[in-house]
Amino acid sequence: MAPISRPLRKLGFLTIGLFDGADPARGHESTLELIELGERLGFDSAWVRHRHLQYGISSPVAVLAAASQRTRRIELGTAVIPLGWENPLRLAEDLATVDLLSGGRLNPGVSVGPPMHYDRVKEALYPDTADAEDFGYERVRRLLDCVRGERVTDFSGTEGFEVFSDRVQPHAPGLGGRMWYGGGSLRSARWAGEHGMNLLTSSVVKVEDEQEGTPDFARIQLSHIRAFRERHPDGEAARVSQGLVVIPTDSATPGQIARYEKYVAERTPRTTSPQGPARLLFAPDLLGTSEEIAERLHAHAAFREVDEVAFALPFTFGHDDYVQILTDIATRLGPALGRPAP
Repeated sequence: MAPISRPLRKLGFLTIGLFDGADPARGHESTLELIELGERLGFDSAWVRHRHLQYGISSPVAVLAAASQRTRRIELGTAVIPLGWENPLRLAEDLATVDLLSGGRLNPGVSVGPPMHYDRVKEALYPDTADAEDFGYERVRRLLDCVRGERVTDFSGTEGFEVFSDRVQPHAPGLGGRMWYGGGSLRSARWAGEHGMNLLTSSVVKVEDEQEGTPDFARIQLSHIRAFRERHPDGEAARVSQGLVVIPTDSATPGQIARYEKYVAERTPRTTSPQGPARLLFAPDLLGTSEEIAERLHAHAAFREVDEVAFALPFTFGHDDYVQILTDIATRLGPALGRPAP
């Protein structure tokens, strides 16, 4: 029997928000409908991915602003905003605005690193400063300072008929404590803990040590969680959310199950060994009945040390598939993990 997991306290889901380039409005509406469904099903949080120059959500903060007006309870998160595309001060203004509109429900998740395909996009993104931009942790620190109300200028007061602040406005009390870092490396986990952030883990980790045989995804992810909490002011109480891909089949049709099995089979080879120069290791997708998935999660070393999840929806499924998966997660998988059914 596997060791006992922490009781599941928060049940969330993550969607990439794909759309047809010829009809982008419908894809965005589908995402909003799924968030509304998530609230009705009793999910604690809904998260959206960020995609630039692709047929997925490029402006998650705007999408969540719309979602904030169509929901009342569910927490709304980004997993994650790549800060290489953002100005921290401007982003802080948007985040605070949406947090206030949502009644304090926003959970911004961010990450660092140069934008994807930077050599091909830098002239459009940073035509004058491409070679001077810093895509490291300093960009996160700047965002944290702005969100947490640190001074950003030495000027404040009245000039003519206008009043100026030396801090980002609006200020959203509490938002600074709901900032998440999406990291898959030991260094990132430590940095997030040292800076009082929450930690978003996903289905990808970086293999940073040599070991005999196939690297163990769960063991690596567990080491990140423990390193994060060791350095966080809140210690063992520091918040960590896990974002594995789960596909329960309890109420799925035979046709859906066949598509799901094909999807998982195509992605499984990348889970057997580290991928690329960065040595990234992917977790297997969890497909099966809720009882089967729960058994595998309870045996997962990292899952046993978290009490929040944001299960990732597969990328390329249809709206009806997502409705089935979310319904099974809320009504069957959640209770199997100790989370009461709605």
